[in-house]
Amino acid sequence: MPSSAVLVANQPEWSVGDLASALKRTLEDAFGHVRLRGEISGFRGQHGSGHAYFSLKDGNARIDAVVWKGTFNRLRQKPQEGLEVVATGKITTFPGKSSYQIVIESLEPAGVGAWMALLEERKRVLAAEGLFAAEHKRAIPFLPQVVGVVTSPTGAVIRDILHRLEDRFPRPVLVWPVRVQGDGAADEIAAAIRGFNALPPGGPIRKPDVLIVARGGGSIEDLWAFNEEAVVRAAFESRIPLISAVGHETDTTLIDFVSDRRAPTPTGAAEMAVPVRADLALALDDLTRRRRGAVERKLDRLAADFRSALRAMPDADAFLAGKRQRLDLAEARLAPALAGNARAFRERFARVLDRLARHPPELVLERARARLSAIDHRPRQALANHASRKGDALAALGHRLVVARTTTLRRAETEAARARERLAASHGRMIHAAAGLIERRRARLDRAGDLLGSLGYRAVLARGYVLVRDGAGAALRSGRGLPAGSPLSLEFADGFVSARTEVDAGAPAPEGAPSAKRGPAPAKQGAAPAKKRAPRRAKAAAEAEPPPAPAAAQGSLFEA
Repeated sequence: MPSSAVLVANQPEWSVGDLASALKRTLEDAFGHVRLRGEISGFRGQHGSGHAYFSLKDGNARIDAVVWKGTFNRLRQKPQEGLEVVATGKITTFPGKSSYQIVIESLEPAGVGAWMALLEERKRVLAAEGLFAAEHKRAIPFLPQVVGVVTSPTGAVIRDILHRLEDRFPRPVLVWPVRVQGDGAADEIAAAIRGFNALPPGGPIRKPDVLIVARGGGSIEDLWAFNEEAVVRAAFESRIPLISAVGHETDTTLIDFVSDRRAPTPTGAAEMAVPVRADLALALDDLTRRRRGAVERKLDRLAADFRSALRAMPDADAFLAGKRQRLDLAEARLAPALAGNARAFRERFARVLDRLARHPPELVLERARARLSAIDHRPRQALANHASRKGDALAALGHRLVVARTTTLRRAETEAARARERLAASHGRMIHAAAGLIERRRARLDRAGDLLGSLGYRAVLARGYVLVRDGAGAALRSGRGLPAGSPLSLEFADGFVSARTEVDAGAPAPEGAPSAKRGPAPAKQGAAPAKKRAPRRAKAAAEAEPPPAPAAAQGSLFEA
């Protein structure tokens, strides 16, 4: 038996890349295409490259999944987070992560429950956007000229629709062939709806007046193309009224909610699209008979009314008898009226001729000429007189204006002089009042100063007294209780002096002690003279007082 070291030495060496490639071939050969059922996890939308990456998991395991960009665009069911699906693809490895994954080629919800859950979620989202609102529904035209059908061209649905339209009311039909299930069916149906709406009015292909989107029955997976969002939005955007006829009466898709009418079957959609021609013909015949009968009855009624009016009308001779009588009376009165009118005009003409004979025009004209020649100089004289009067009036008015101007100026000068006099008087009174007020205020101020000088303590100091303060600056009324060596401050009328006690304040004064002197005491050595603070008036009052009599000699407690 060879040793284990020999066996290890004889085993071939693998590179990491070779081992990863071998594992990939083994995994792909062993499994190939598989169908995996699991819940989508970690889906965050397409990557920037267009690919999609997520995971499929169940209660026991988890596998990475990838959908390439081209496959993702063809998927009928797009990945959604948390959706349980059945994925079809091939198992492979990703050497960069040393992991295996499934490359998905198709994706569908797992079971009817998952389909229904997805349908309800999509229905809720679209309803929240208002795509199913009743105010967006349009009325189906009563008799469309062209009917458009979106369905498979090879199924029984198109034959049922054409047969039903032929039975009820034959109309031109445009069929847009599409796939109704499988991959790409939803895109074809949406494109067909938009294509019909894009046809120009009056073009070579007439635009339909109503659309029928139809398909036969089937499972929810077979009908899923009509639940796709692209189909629902295309039906909502359609400007042509749309009838949905998908599946049987029990089948419900999202296009049924957004369409203008829902038919239980494709045959029912054809019945909704057009009326029955025979019923229309019968209704038309009935309306024609009713109209003819109404016209005949109206003519009979008008004829009866006419006959009644004829019977009520009087005879022609009786109707014209009064007119003839009035005409005869007018004729009898016309001749005398014409004769009287002619006679009146002849009389007026005779009177005019008589006035002309008595006053011929030549005589009237001659008299007018005589009057004109008599008054030939009068207008000129009247004009001269008028001008003279106006000139006199103007001169008088000018004189009055000059007098008024002079009087007005003289009055204005008088008023101005009076105003100046009043202003000067007011100015003098104001100056006098101001001077009196100042004098009274100055007298009050002098009296207040005198009162301050007589009541203030500085006036007392000016009479020779001294204010004694302790070291804290408090005034002393008695020398008792002051220990020897206590600092004192003496305030005179002209300054301050510092001092210090020699003996206790309670001890009797020694014999031969110098008596206190009036006037300022000599300052202690080293003490600076204080600044004078006595008011000027107090000083003047002190100088005016006579010198007091010398006080009796007494002992001093302070050193000089």
